[in-house]
Amino acid sequence: MQRRRLVIAASLSAVLIAGSVAVVGAVVGAEASGGAASTGSGAGGDGAAGTEPTRPAPDTAPPPASVDTFDRSAHSIDDPASIWVVVDKLRPLNPQDHEPVDLVEVPVAHTWEPLLRQEASDAVVAMFQAALDEAGLELASNSAYRSYSAQESVYDGDDLTTARPGFSEHQTGLAIDIGAASGDCSLATCFGETAEGIWLRDNAWRFGFILRYPPDKTPVTGYEFEPWHYRYVGVDLATEMRETGFTTLEEFFGLPAAPEYG
Repeated sequence: MQRRRLVIAASLSAVLIAGSVAVVGAVVGAEASGGAASTGSGAGGDGAAGTEPTRPAPDTAPPPASVDTFDRSAHSIDDPASIWVVVDKLRPLNPQDHEPVDLVEVPVAHTWEPLLRQEASDAVVAMFQAALDEAGLELASNSAYRSYSAQESVYDGDDLTTARPGFSEHQTGLAIDIGAASGDCSLATCFGETAEGIWLRDNAWRFGFILRYPPDKTPVTGYEFEPWHYRYVGVDLATEMRETGFTTLEEFFGLPAAPEYG
């Protein structure tokens, strides 16, 4: 009887030990399987469980807005003594018989003896010399300052080609009609196609001059293309207009177009 009890006890112990081994094996297998799955999704697969989400690239900062720092009020556009005075068919000189007080003879080759205001005269001399030194071109003055009475004689009734007295830039002492010393295409639109005309078109701004009546701006200026007519406004304004693409004083200063007399 005692022997039978020992056999039964031994059998029960064996069963319990076998069950424990099976449970421990199952647990270890599950942990190993879970670890492998985790490792697999982290290193390969979709990577959804083991990696941080991809951060979007920061937006590129927009370039800073350009700021217009040019002082358009540095000189008057109304005072006839100002180098920025704007004269057109809607803006006569005030007074209309204005005469500059600082007119001087301009020491350059000329058809008619030229007078200009001192500052403009100095700029013309420098520009003519640069044309000779840089390009071997000889320039000449065809007309410069004209008084009110002189403009009365010049005005021929054609408002597209000549200004009425009191409305002419020549009366400011800041405008000059330039040609080739040879006289080639003098006061004619073909001057714009000559070497002298092209050089002036490309370089006059360096000396403070602008081509006052461009070929495509008759509805703004009121005058036909005059490749010989240059107006002194100073280097600062001439440079600013070139850099900003403005070709007329009316547009640069936001003034009304002046195709006809008011």
